[in-house]
Amino acid sequence: MQDSIEQYMQKVGQQARDASRVLTSASTSLKNHALSAIYTALENNQAAILAANQIDMEKGRSNQLDSALLDRLELTPARFKGMLQGLKDVIVLVDPIGEITDLAYRPTGIQIGKMRVPLGVVGMIYESRPNVTLEAASLAIKSGNAIILRGGSEALESNKAIAEAVKHGLKVAGLPEHSVQVIETSDRGAVGHLITMAEYVDVIVPRGGKSLIERVTNEARIPVIKHLDGNCHVFVEAQADLQKALPITLNAKTHRYGVCNAMETLLVDEKIAEVFLPHIAELYAEKQVELRGCPETRRILGSSVKPATEEDWYTEYLGPILAVKVVSGIDEAIDHINKYGSHHTDAIVTENYTLARQFLARVDSSSVVVNASTRFADGFEYGLGAEIGISTDKIHARGPVGLEGLTSQKWIVLGDGQIRQ
Repeated sequence: MQDSIEQYMQKVGQQARDASRVLTSASTSLKNHALSAIYTALENNQAAILAANQIDMEKGRSNQLDSALLDRLELTPARFKGMLQGLKDVIVLVDPIGEITDLAYRPTGIQIGKMRVPLGVVGMIYESRPNVTLEAASLAIKSGNAIILRGGSEALESNKAIAEAVKHGLKVAGLPEHSVQVIETSDRGAVGHLITMAEYVDVIVPRGGKSLIERVTNEARIPVIKHLDGNCHVFVEAQADLQKALPITLNAKTHRYGVCNAMETLLVDEKIAEVFLPHIAELYAEKQVELRGCPETRRILGSSVKPATEEDWYTEYLGPILAVKVVSGIDEAIDHINKYGSHHTDAIVTENYTLARQFLARVDSSSVVVNASTRFADGFEYGLGAEIGISTDKIHARGPVGLEGLTSQKWIVLGDGQIRQ
């Protein structure tokens, strides 16, 4: 790369800003045409994209990436098919741009309302998962935003291959090819420039570990929508139907380990712990899940369960390890979740309607679940088509961030010659 990293990033930023001005006024049909062309380009280039992913996988193994990272990095034919389905789902979503709400007459005769508009330019920093490249690109295009994507260096070849298909689709539709840009350098200085280019970038979306989120939060000169880690809990309450609790707690942990909506701590009411824990422990043993428990858990299950430390309650394992705690009831369960959790997704299994409502009201998380697996916390499962991340913030967007999360509102005022008296 001949330009310095600063010059390169300035160029990327300017190109994104220029593209965003075109995208802002692009019609729904034109944006959908681009997304359909991207779909075709991806289909036609599946073999090349999967081959590029295998290059990344080989490098990852050589660099001894852990199994959770490798799992997120890998693009199988089935996952590629899922990516294409996610793109199809975005195409059929209702375009929020230009929607006018709360239109009302004032005593002066003017009409006041709110119009939904794009944010402008989104900068996204993420690790490992190449499918995020397509999800973020498709949502940005549909919502009229340009996007700059800084994926992890471990996924660079995969991301570049996907970006080529996206660029082709944009050109076919006559939209600026720089509407979606992948930063094609592993230089870590790129992140520092991206999060401080306030003249070009309107919002930053970081998805990754605590160190990345902390760096972006501390150094960014641009608003941030944080996708923090997922230390998710399931609380099996005393009045739970154990025929529901067993599959829910098994699925929440073992369906897929290296994802942010997997359960990391299981909380069990002391009234049913003696009955429930041996059954679920047997199922976890079949899946080779390591249990780390409180003293009461170890009393019930024996010394094969490792002692849980204070650090375990805070930990997102992203692997076959589960912390287990026996609690006195719903109050202790909620206190534990609000203290140790990451405000991502937490669930209760209970047949008591009053306690379920109490859990929904008091647990301070972006998604709170009753009688279902935490694995449902996902933009696709929520009907958003795809997601750019799962925000653990409370301001602007919270939970899975889909199309609407990539928009803002402006006030519109409609008059007929009125002046202020």
